[in-house]
Amino acid sequence: MTKPHGGEMQEGELLAAVDLGSNSFHMVVARYEHGVPRVIDRLRETTRMAAGLDPGGSLEPAQRQRALDCLARFGQRLAGVSTRHVRAVGTNTLRQLAHPQEFLRPAERALGHPIEVVSGREEARLIFLGVAHGLPLSRQRRLVIDIGGGSTEFIIGHQLDPLHAESIQVGCVASSLRFFPGGKITRKRWQHAREEIGVLLQQFAMDFREAGWQECFGASGTVKAIEAVVAGLGLSEHGITLPALAALRELLLEAGNTGKLSLTGLSEERAPVFPGGVVILEAAFEHLALERMQTVDVAMREGILWDMVGRAEGSDPRRASIQALARRYGVDEAQAARVDATAQALLQAVGSDWVPQDEAAEWLDWAARVHEIGLAIAHSQHHRHAGYILRHADLPGFSRDEQQLLACMVEAHRRKPDKAAFNALPPRFRVFARRITALLRLAVLLRRARRSEPIPALHLQVVGDRLQLSLPAGWLHAHPLTITDLDLERALLAELGLKLELERT
Repeated sequence: MTKPHGGEMQEGELLAAVDLGSNSFHMVVARYEHGVPRVIDRLRETTRMAAGLDPGGSLEPAQRQRALDCLARFGQRLAGVSTRHVRAVGTNTLRQLAHPQEFLRPAERALGHPIEVVSGREEARLIFLGVAHGLPLSRQRRLVIDIGGGSTEFIIGHQLDPLHAESIQVGCVASSLRFFPGGKITRKRWQHAREEIGVLLQQFAMDFREAGWQECFGASGTVKAIEAVVAGLGLSEHGITLPALAALRELLLEAGNTGKLSLTGLSEERAPVFPGGVVILEAAFEHLALERMQTVDVAMREGILWDMVGRAEGSDPRRASIQALARRYGVDEAQAARVDATAQALLQAVGSDWVPQDEAAEWLDWAARVHEIGLAIAHSQHHRHAGYILRHADLPGFSRDEQQLLACMVEAHRRKPDKAAFNALPPRFRVFARRITALLRLAVLLRRARRSEPIPALHLQVVGDRLQLSLPAGWLHAHPLTITDLDLERALLAELGLKLELERT
């Protein structure tokens, strides 16, 4: 397994962010200078992925090929950029795929780098991170709205920290296709769209209004296109306002069809999905009681760059997510630390040829810190409860695949591992996941007494899938339960394709 991002950055190194949106794909390439990613190149292509997604979660061949061709071109530009400093992120359309690996495998081959699919709230966090770094620091709270092709994100934040984040599954492409099929725009269809979008907004609008903000910003192409039209038509002198949106709506209704749109500032490429974006923003203005919105030229792709810089500088949001989860479920911190220390000792014993040390150390630490969160629900099957929580919780910083990896490790830290869960991981994770899970299992086993008593120096030799654990005969004689557990562990580790041998020294 190669490390897709993170690790120390050197002055002058290149880093790149790829944003696989539902309407278009973006890539930014930057040079790391004095702690800041300086953008040196940008690429954008319209792919309309959301338009090719059928109700069953399959992607139409034309959109699929268009996306793969685009990624191949992006991949050529990424030649020479270290894999450690490339991060590709997929959003709503990839979240909706019924069989994501059928697209992701060829997509990763075309791009030449792994692709992460993130949750809506993680997408929102990355958007805010990009916007916050693109604006002057302020003590005021900011509301950021990003209308994408398949989803819309809403974030309230302060300085660099997102405080509240929501994502709804309506975007300019999906909404234009659903509410204005054939490009036909009528008042009845418009009102129906506003009502349906309003139902989604009502789920969090009151909480957002109570939290409050002083400034409102719109990010990404849809909002910027709306501002360009509003300004071009003279509907607002400064930003986007509710009266300007109302006037724009009437102009769209007057045209009656996207094929007849001829608005100053509106590109021919944007026209087919423009009504969906306008009706989403109008509903947002209404339900959030907005008066004015400014636009920014930065969005999620810049947020991805800053997230990579943060990880390289030791500010990884995934660590904060793990700490928050452990606190929420009242984890025994002393026991978690004992298991972590033992797992790290086993990791050092096996060496870097078996698993990459830095990545494995991170994952073992995270898994050890939360492997007992299921005890807050019940002791019986607590590893299963923990796995469920980790699969379905909102964990800022983690992609969907990363959450699945963490869930697999924790769910398999005791009892019989679920081979199917490991086989469902992306291929690049599978061997890595099985091996570090074995180290976690052994650490939990050796720390079953839940006491701070010292354990002997750990000697663990590995050759391929064979592990030979050496422990002093005298110590084992004094710990008969450990001998029994290790005997049972042979059969259980075999489920992970590993052979455990115990040697008494």
